[in-house]
Amino acid sequence: MKWILPVIPLAALVLSAAELPPPAVDIPAAAGKHKASAVLAGGCFWGVEAVFEHLKGVSSVVAGYAGGNKSTARYELVETGRTGHAESVEITYDPSQISYGKLLQVYFAVAHDPTELNRQGPDEGTQYRSAIFYSSEEQQRVAEAYIQQLNGARAFSRPIVTQLTPLTGFYAAEEHHQHFIERNPENPYVVYNDLPKLAQLRRQFPELLKR
Repeated sequence: MKWILPVIPLAALVLSAAELPPPAVDIPAAAGKHKASAVLAGGCFWGVEAVFEHLKGVSSVVAGYAGGNKSTARYELVETGRTGHAESVEITYDPSQISYGKLLQVYFAVAHDPTELNRQGPDEGTQYRSAIFYSSEEQQRVAEAYIQQLNGARAFSRPIVTQLTPLTGFYAAEEHHQHFIERNPENPYVVYNDLPKLAQLRRQFPELLKR
């Protein structure tokens, strides 16, 4: 499905939500800790990966699969929608430079539409679901509180459907899926679905961008 051109206008692919408030609850930076990770799913991992790669404090982003077993963490199986996996990204970041809550703010505001159930744009299926795979009670607490905060403020015209799921494993995707947008900026799917996300990132969060 990734190679099918959408029939909706380009402008409609940019999320229409106003700038979202930062999380009222966050994980404070711990003294001496300069490495943490977050696993997020928000549709096709190409665009989600590219968004977080541009953020200061993020040292690496890996496209992959989460939610299923290691034995089924292969693209041709995940694409059936029957493995339990979601296309995801593993973000390695420095919590002294960018917080987990700030990553979630970008995730909800720019990286995808958290009100779409089991789809994103032209891609349909549970493998494209919106999901936060938390690896600690702190991550779970921050994610739950932020979803409640955004729903309470009616930040979106529809309720957030993002799943909160404990992380049981993350499996890197095939090499040709890594840094896909950087290597294929003129791919039609990228032009219509992912470049608008990067444009919105630059508009909404200029202070977070790597120089």
